[in-house]
Amino acid sequence: MPIDIYNDKEIIDPKADEKQLLEELYDTCLSEGKIDPALYVEYDVKRGLRDSSGKGVLTGLTEISDVVSYNIIDGKKIPCDGRLYYHNYNIVDLVNGFEGRRHNFEETTYLLLFGKLPNADQLTRFDKLISGYQNLSNNFTRDVIMKAPSSNIMNALQKSVLTLYSYDDNPEDISARNVLRQSIQIIAKMPLISVYAYCAYKHFKLHESLMIRNPLPEYSTAENILYMLRDNGEFTPLEADVLDKSLVIHAEHGGGNNSTFTTHVVTSSGTDTYSAVAAAIASLKGFRHGGANMKTKHMLEEIKTHVLDWHNESAIREYVTKIVDKQAFDRTGLVYGIGHAVYTRSDPREIILKKYAKKLAEEKGRSPEFDFYDRVERIAKEVIAERRHLFKPICANVDFYSGFVYDMLRIPEELFTPIFAISRISGWSAHRLEEIINNGKIIRPAYKYVAEHLDYIPLEER
Repeated sequence: MPIDIYNDKEIIDPKADEKQLLEELYDTCLSEGKIDPALYVEYDVKRGLRDSSGKGVLTGLTEISDVVSYNIIDGKKIPCDGRLYYHNYNIVDLVNGFEGRRHNFEETTYLLLFGKLPNADQLTRFDKLISGYQNLSNNFTRDVIMKAPSSNIMNALQKSVLTLYSYDDNPEDISARNVLRQSIQIIAKMPLISVYAYCAYKHFKLHESLMIRNPLPEYSTAENILYMLRDNGEFTPLEADVLDKSLVIHAEHGGGNNSTFTTHVVTSSGTDTYSAVAAAIASLKGFRHGGANMKTKHMLEEIKTHVLDWHNESAIREYVTKIVDKQAFDRTGLVYGIGHAVYTRSDPREIILKKYAKKLAEEKGRSPEFDFYDRVERIAKEVIAERRHLFKPICANVDFYSGFVYDMLRIPEELFTPIFAISRISGWSAHRLEEIINNGKIIRPAYKYVAEHLDYIPLEER
């Protein structure tokens, strides 16, 4: 027991019993909750809904997007450069077609929701519809966002989306017509909620001045994010274009990614739109999913502190090897931003974002840092293949450069994953509508029970 040196008395911790009990309960939970890994093989259980090769188990059908990593040649799967399709369109062709234009994310959202590209009139009307929904009442901003701000903006975003239920005159109607209306409204409001939640966090937690700026109707989603975030509201055309393209390539990635599958699962239960979106946000927050962009940035920053000469490839290789061998960074053995559950030779989103990262780095005078990222990417792929004895190709994923891009755009770390959510809400909404329109059954995979069956023991005999 600690001693009060002034009164020579033991200091009694009033919560000591509670802490001890919680530790005992934790130890029990740990010892009783562990399942023998061999049982997964014995019962052929697809852990994480993946087969032995890591490929996702088919659980549904979709027309919204296609993630391609293999070509089938003579009945064999041959790794290929990754391809991503939004409905029928290759993401590379979409991004190239968007060159020199604004409101690319809005056009992508239209494509995901309605399955076809809009003509000029349709896009103008859709932009106007989204712009009209870009508002939050003063009461909502004050009572929901400003009160009890969260240091993690994803939690604030989840709470705010759930509370939008109370501001909806018809929240429980899950007809496709009403869900479409709700979805477009949430898509429009997510950027405001995210930026305002960050402003509240800065003001109440970091004691910085509070500034709330309303979005401008003529601005795109990307332009408004930068406008609302910055003290002077100014940004360059390239900055807005890079953020717009980033929103486009993050908007959708098949029905099997964790947050989109979450959307399908909870939608299949018949729940309301706000609950479904909140569940998807909860999924995206995890560091294995949307939070990986921030982990990648932190990892690169640590490498920089140990490799002062960014051109020294031997030093880079040595430190990356320590990361892979669980001797450095977070000691998980993961090189964040490298490797993907589906893509093998390349992630098309990473290739696109890397090109824009290079352009932005040139504008910002940060080309040496971009070159450093490029070296780490190349060396990390080699080290992982060597240390883990991999025989199939390994590629960088979109998270490798996204944190670097957001940093160059002066987007604070707290908003890295919310920016992902602002983008992915378009895909989530499309998948929710697809689930509702096709009237699927409730999604209920099975779990194999592997413990014993015991007779009940009366309390006095235990």
